[in-house]
Amino acid sequence: MKKSSRLLILVLAGLAASNAPAQNPTPSQPPGYVDEAPLPKGWPKPGPYDQVSEKSYPSYRAAFTTENRENGAFRTLFSHIQKNDIPMTAPVEISMAEGDGQNLHQTSLAFLYQDTGVGKTGADGAKIEVRDVPAMKTLSYTWQGDRNEANIAKAKSALEAALKDRKIEAKGFRLLGYNGPGIPELKRTWELQALLK
Repeated sequence: MKKSSRLLILVLAGLAASNAPAQNPTPSQPPGYVDEAPLPKGWPKPGPYDQVSEKSYPSYRAAFTTENRENGAFRTLFSHIQKNDIPMTAPVEISMAEGDGQNLHQTSLAFLYQDTGVGKTGADGAKIEVRDVPAMKTLSYTWQGDRNEANIAKAKSALEAALKDRKIEAKGFRLLGYNGPGIPELKRTWELQALLK
């Protein structure tokens, strides 16, 4: 694996574990995407910020783990792509499920491949499954700042209002994290998405 890829992985290493509560001071500039790694082929850039938009995603390949510990999940996937010489992309995909009080919590973590021609599908040991995900449509709410419960709840509320207005239901939620701890919290981009049926 190239040295630049290793550095980028270390930069993105805190994505899955950066769930500590934090204060979000008002940014002095409008939000903008800080591009740290290539997106998978055909993926739209994150945004627009602070509003709900509908997006279409092509089919893609990703390595998934349901490792329970957040840092453990990241290390498991990092070892997988390092061992298989898979280039790092952004975002990291975090599958979310509703728990007590409608709060969302992480159920799996995935590293996305550049395209479906990279690597191969199937199990890689007991903790990783590489699979192709079909094309999908989502409702998306993008923000810049911290991944805390307040921001996730705000995004979820906006998505639920949009789903109600359209008289449609979601089949689940996912959180896309585009930046790692090398980027200041106020500049990190997140997208909470309602996956459409």
